[in-house]
Amino acid sequence: MTAEIINEILKDMPPGKVDEISFEGANIVLYTKNKAFFNNEGGIIRETVNKIKKRIELRPDPSICMDQEKAEKFIRKTIDAEAGISQIIFDPQRSIVNIEAEKPGVAIGKQGELLTEIKQKTFWIPIIKRTPAIRSQLIENIRAVLYQNSEYRRKFLHKTGERIYNGWLRQKKEEWIRVSYLGAARQVGRSCLFIQTPESRILLDCGIDVTSEQEPYPYLEAPEFNIKELDAVIVSHAHIDHSGFVPYLFKFGYRGPVYCTPPTRDVMSLLALDYVKIQRAEGTEPIYTSEEIKEMVKHTITLEYEEVTDITPDIRITLYNAGHIIGSAMIHIHVGNGLHNILYTGDMKYGKTHLLSPAHTVFPRLETLMIESTYGGKENTLAPLKDSDEVLYDIIKRTVERKGKVLMPVLGSGRGQEIIIMLEKLIREKRMEDITIFIDGLVWDITAIHTAYPEYLNASCRQQIFHKDNNPFLMPNIKRVGSAKERKEVIEDTGACVIMATSGMLVGGPSVEYLRQLADNPNNSLVFTCYQGEQSLGRRIQRGVRELNFKEGQKVETIMLNMEVSRVEISAHSDRLELMNFISRCTPRPKKVIINHGESVRCLDLASSIHKQFRIETVAPRNLDVIRIK
Repeated sequence: MTAEIINEILKDMPPGKVDEISFEGANIVLYTKNKAFFNNEGGIIRETVNKIKKRIELRPDPSICMDQEKAEKFIRKTIDAEAGISQIIFDPQRSIVNIEAEKPGVAIGKQGELLTEIKQKTFWIPIIKRTPAIRSQLIENIRAVLYQNSEYRRKFLHKTGERIYNGWLRQKKEEWIRVSYLGAARQVGRSCLFIQTPESRILLDCGIDVTSEQEPYPYLEAPEFNIKELDAVIVSHAHIDHSGFVPYLFKFGYRGPVYCTPPTRDVMSLLALDYVKIQRAEGTEPIYTSEEIKEMVKHTITLEYEEVTDITPDIRITLYNAGHIIGSAMIHIHVGNGLHNILYTGDMKYGKTHLLSPAHTVFPRLETLMIESTYGGKENTLAPLKDSDEVLYDIIKRTVERKGKVLMPVLGSGRGQEIIIMLEKLIREKRMEDITIFIDGLVWDITAIHTAYPEYLNASCRQQIFHKDNNPFLMPNIKRVGSAKERKEVIEDTGACVIMATSGMLVGGPSVEYLRQLADNPNNSLVFTCYQGEQSLGRRIQRGVRELNFKEGQKVETIMLNMEVSRVEISAHSDRLELMNFISRCTPRPKKVIINHGESVRCLDLASSIHKQFRIETVAPRNLDVIRIK
């Protein structure tokens, strides 16, 4: 098959113009040493793309690229200083130059004219990346890993392409599809679905249930799962219960691709590093190290929303906006030559938030829908966004009047940034005084990632970020807490303030330390803003527990919780009404719905309601259930 597709392409090319053909995943790259052909190939590439229906790119062979030092001088001379170039990094293996700029639009030029000029004069392919408004060491480290391993990446991407185009490895007898639930069936946490076709073995998510000590990890010991046969992993979004176990796969020898959006790659790497840090702090041997996280980054293939790509000979995927957190994706899976189409929602939000646009609802084809049910029960109705703003405003106002502190345990990705924007809006509209907002834990780094990818945010938020003076994440009253010493200063300071700290469920992280120090003061407030896992400290407090036990080595300290406890549901999940509306507006309407990622009663309740209202076949599997889809 590989030879066939290469021969098919070469038939259309002028003799002697193409010197090498390489794969970058499903993309096909042609390298040429002929400068004239590179600068003017006469539309041959487009004609070939239309003919074979695959993405093809023409690049200069590295041997004809301008010397790097000369090329950098030319680039800096060509691109206006207003673009704010922060760094230029060459990828000589692939004839690519990465240009990081504060204003990508200025660097690109009108209708891409500056990029065209750089390409034609230097014979480097320029790729413009946004410099985050907030400096992120993590983004710099991830980009460094990719640049430093460019030769390995080229070989890995080529090998991935060969798997896609080499045809069938397994003996095909009949057409079938089945999915095994290795986690998140009638539970929230450790999402992990294993899809098998006659040819492919794919994992959808691979997460950890951080609230469970007994069963935190997916059932990878299931008889049908063999890591040596795994073709690909697709990660819907970065939250630890969906991505946290992926590095573990690399610990045990997996070296295949991990597909996700660019923000998901960055945030899931950060959360995995934090997970290792928390395990070490608790005196537990981490289940993987930073080396496995680095391997994960090296093997990640990022996709934009609505970018179609083959990942095996019989599976093609497209990612669509899920509206949950930055870069979160619903995964559309096209199996075989029109055999079946599946949509896995991951976590989704079918409603506008301060940060993101609602989940996508229109798909090319759809037969089976696998949907989350975190808030799928009949009683799970969330307050409108405007009402949540009002409740939060009232809590802060009361606490400020008492000269107390507002502690908000938040998820590092999604909820933290949503609340920053809510508070910025209240302050900008003069409805709330200019109160200091302290950010501790992962929230700061993940906020920096948001400023690197504003195109993944909704239009109003994106516009604010583009104008530096209005960037909600750069408010002067936002202060980063970066050390234990600074944390102590915040706690001991007598002034009223808002403290946003991870983790959102009070399971490890700085939020637990703040609670420990602030709990006994009735002037302070504790505000829950996200789902609290079944076995988390946050859930126990919501149930009325007021005697809190904190371990320090062998000692256990008991503190009474005297803070005002409130709950403001600023959920990044769809509530019951939004889930039903999503199915109602899903085009085309699915023929089968599989419910997952919810407490048992909520899964069953949602399955029953969907069946009654839409007359669609529904099922709510248990963990380790295997469902034949086709």
